Amino acid sequence: MRILHLSDIHIGVENYGRPATKEDVEALPEHFAPGVPRAEYVGASTRLLDFLSTFDEAVAYALDNGVDLVLLAGDAYKSRDPSQTHQREFARRIARLASSGVPVFLTIGNHDLPHVPNRATALDIFPTLDVANVSVGSELGTYGVDTPAGRVQVVSLPWIRIGEHMAREETRNLTMAEITRSIEERLQRTLQAQADALDPALPSFMCGHVTVSGAALSSERSMMLGKDHQLPLGAVANPAFDYVALGHIHKHQVLTEHPRVVYPGSLQRVDFSEEGDTKGFCVIDLDPSLPRGERVTDFAFVPVGARRMLTIDASATPGADPTEAALKAIARRGDATDGAIVRVRVAMEAADEPLFRENDVRHALSRAHYVAAIERQVHREQRTRLHVDEAESLAPIDALKRYFESRATPRDRERTLLEHAAQLLREEESRNAE
Repeated sequence: MRILHLSDIHIGVENYGRPATKEDVEALPEHFAPGVPRAEYVGASTRLLDFLSTFDEAVAYALDNGVDLVLLAGDAYKSRDPSQTHQREFARRIARLASSGVPVFLTIGNHDLPHVPNRATALDIFPTLDVANVSVGSELGTYGVDTPAGRVQVVSLPWIRIGEHMAREETRNLTMAEITRSIEERLQRTLQAQADALDPALPSFMCGHVTVSGAALSSERSMMLGKDHQLPLGAVANPAFDYVALGHIHKHQVLTEHPRVVYPGSLQRVDFSEEGDTKGFCVIDLDPSLPRGERVTDFAFVPVGARRMLTIDASATPGADPTEAALKAIARRGDATDGAIVRVRVAMEAADEPLFRENDVRHALSRAHYVAAIERQVHREQRTRLHVDEAESLAPIDALKRYFESRATPRDRERTLLEHAAQLLREEESRNAE
């Protein structure tokens, strides 16, 4: 039995994108939306095409490598109210898997939930239409799923909402910290009850969209659409599960080995906090005939062709042209900028800032997919500022002392300069007396 685990597809993220040209669309990989006319995507955000392309990569892998079940651990979309186009593109890919006999289990993520309780999620269309081979884990509970390799059990942990776990009367006199702690304790008890009720003769998985304590965070923190509850690792690393498929955190990581508790991470880089992350999905091989705890026979992380993000730092020495420093830093990266989302940060002195030619830097990045920013990091001298009343009351020689102190002037030099200043002041006073 082979399982494919992915999460955080985030269809709808379009930052650092531009309208796709005919040339952009013709350059899309072969696995992109097979059977769909390429012309249909002209004018769409290039970033939408990026996210769809890596999703297609995972779908193609599932169909070409005998995958028996796909677990999507939340956040199909970026928005709680995805556009019709985004819903169509997601459904196309799910339908391709399901119609080929590959069951798909979808868990609700925080980006998939509507703002108002009791409203349908964007994923509810699948059970509403009774789409074959598609299950939606919209509630915390155990779901039976039939796969080509046999029946399995999936304990779903969708994104946590306070109203679904505590009545208003229960929260009336509690602080937010107390409410959060109470919910997390309830979830732990409920998960344990679900695990205890599993049939040990069948392969069992947990598929959850949640933050687990100890996991390394990434840009999902900046994309949060609600309170980020946490569960202790022990609450999910239950030996009753053969594998724990998690979503919500964009950085791939394996938290434990027995059982494997895994975040596959997002399929695309969302912002520069993910610049150094490798993106992909996980593939798990199991032998259902083996006893619980011994079924996983192989595990692999499969990288995808996510678009690169690249930061180029340059620093100009005082008096030098900061443009030349930036151009040299870009040249050192060779063809790494080709097709990448690039930002350039140039450190320079305030006196040299007028020399900076941003257009020349942009021209040097003409082969980049998108120039996210050209940041001027200008070093300006700190000035000692005094309150108006204090400034007016200071004698000139005292003001000069303050200045030397702010500049950390050596004592010997300060003494000499103050002596010269005092002499000049005496001369000025003598002229005024005449």
